[in-house]
Amino acid sequence: MRELMERAGLVAARLTARRETVAVAESSAGGLVSATLLAVPGASAYYLGGAVVYTAQARRALIGLDEAGMAGLRSASEPYAERVAALVRERHGAVWGLCETGAAGPGGNRYGDAAGHTCLAVAGPVTRRLTRETGHGDRAANMEAFAAAMLDAFLDALTEADGAP
Repeated sequence: MRELMERAGLVAARLTARRETVAVAESSAGGLVSATLLAVPGASAYYLGGAVVYTAQARRALIGLDEAGMAGLRSASEPYAERVAALVRERHGAVWGLCETGAAGPGGNRYGDAAGHTCLAVAGPVTRRLTRETGHGDRAANMEAFAAAMLDAFLDALTEADGAP
């Protein structure tokens, strides 16, 4: 957890310096991305809101993505993560939107992805999407790894947005 807190502190410093905001939608990380961002003192300066979007019902209620909006998408995929990151950004009026979606384990998901699979997306001045695989079914370890990967992807996007190497 300390490593997550260190990453969140770096994100917080960047967002505060840039006077930018973020909103988060996550599923298999279970809220760890939001929790670590909120654990940094002064989070109200940059964190606008977040949701654990774990079911189709939550997806509809929390981010307004219904079955029609899911046409051609499937959860736990890069295109889905990209769409949800853009939606959570838009719905909160944030500069940045983040999405994490996957299968923490111990088994895979109903889409055929193995435990340890997650797709991540960042929407904002810089966009990116990627897939990470841990190769194991340790649920708690995967949740932490997914949150770390999301924070790392966001840090990379912030660095790119700063024009820094």
